[in-house]
Amino acid sequence: MPKSRNGKVATGLAVAAFLFVFIAFVTPSWLVSDGYLPNPKMEQIGLWSVCFHDFEDTRHWYETKFTGCWWVFEEEYYIIHDVLLPGFFLATQFFFTICFTALLAVSFGVAMYLCCSRDQERYVLLLIVIGTALMVAALSGTIALFIFGANGDGRVWMPNWEHNNLGYSYAMAVIGVICSYVSGALFLVEGRRHHAKRQKLNERHMTGSGGYPMQPTKSSHTTI
Repeated sequence: MPKSRNGKVATGLAVAAFLFVFIAFVTPSWLVSDGYLPNPKMEQIGLWSVCFHDFEDTRHWYETKFTGCWWVFEEEYYIIHDVLLPGFFLATQFFFTICFTALLAVSFGVAMYLCCSRDQERYVLLLIVIGTALMVAALSGTIALFIFGANGDGRVWMPNWEHNNLGYSYAMAVIGVICSYVSGALFLVEGRRHHAKRQKLNERHMTGSGGYPMQPTKSSHTTI
């Protein structure tokens, strides 16, 4: 059954939100060097990978230098885990993972919405669940973005902080979160609209076509 214009826009924004958040989730450019340093110690870092060039312990406890792109939980990084994985970074990973997981669930819900008839008994419930999940994703993503935005570019984390900028992965996350907010609001509006329509249909059914309560009809047979 064809969907309303509001539903189509909400669906398109939900798909866009998932794609943008997915890109931000898997790409390694949340924080990047601006390119003005010939050999930056930190080239770029994402939620799950980091690229170093002769990076060493900022506390100078170890003389080991790291070069190349690695998973942030790589075993070789254990000596700098407290430097590489501070509390704010772990919190960013946690909340953005919730955001991504919620949008992954939304993708299944949107597929059901596209295949579901508006006459289905739980059609309104499906719309509300999708809208709520999108809002949860948006809120979790917002928390992650605020945490990383306030701390990731600071002078106390990666070296050469004055040459470090928020990268395209962070920008993708921002766009994805905004799309999640708008799509969630539209799905909730759509659910409320269909709920109101069903209530009106139920009232008409109860009151009859004349607008007055239907009176029980008398039987044509009388009891002797």
